[in-house]
Amino acid sequence: MTIATESPSPRRLLLINPNTTSALTQTITRFVQAALPSDVIVEPVTARFGAPYIATEVGYAVAAHAALDAWTRAEQPAIDAAIIGCFGDPGLFALREVAPCPVTGLAEAALMEAATYGTCAVITGGHAWGPILERLLPTLEDGHTVRDIHTVELDGAALYAAPEAAEQILIGACTTVLRRQPVDAIVLGGAGLAGLAQKLQAHVPVPLIDSVTAAARQVWHAPRGGHGALPAWIAPATYA
Repeated sequence: MTIATESPSPRRLLLINPNTTSALTQTITRFVQAALPSDVIVEPVTARFGAPYIATEVGYAVAAHAALDAWTRAEQPAIDAAIIGCFGDPGLFALREVAPCPVTGLAEAALMEAATYGTCAVITGGHAWGPILERLLPTLEDGHTVRDIHTVELDGAALYAAPEAAEQILIGACTTVLRRQPVDAIVLGGAGLAGLAQKLQAHVPVPLIDSVTAAARQVWHAPRGGHGALPAWIAPATYA
């Protein structure tokens, strides 16, 4: 006699885009889903408020609130893991405090993956990200492995909008970084840079880390929190 068994329920991954550009949400969702096992369902959510693309201190601050707001809109008890789809990981520690599941951001996940090779450098778009990352990266898992942070003039939105130009700019940035500071891997940080590491790898002599696909792989190893609940005022009812 054959005994029927129930198939295990698929795991649900909440992918939070903390900026308001839905096209970017679609892009990172595609890359995250492709990097995941078939039993994981990606549930993307786009910020209801904030910057179209985070490129300033103000936009970064608002994005942390937007990430927490996105969590309140999810069916939280059924979420198995969450990714903050921004290289600055806005709201990471606050969300980890309240989410009873593993939570990571693109920066933390990329550093975790880069650390498997040794030291690393970080390349991202927009000079405003320099001081933000200088503050953030030392606080993250494996942040001590970072030897250089290099920002290119075009911000992430501009790189995302012009992928062919982005490829040439990033190859040049990798060359500059390796001449300045030998490292074992280079992180291409930013949601808008998804997919470029694979395209450019043949032009760079050290492993290139895609922060988006790294998050898909590393989120299951990220710390979990769940020490409290978000206060009611975190989700502003005025935003539709």
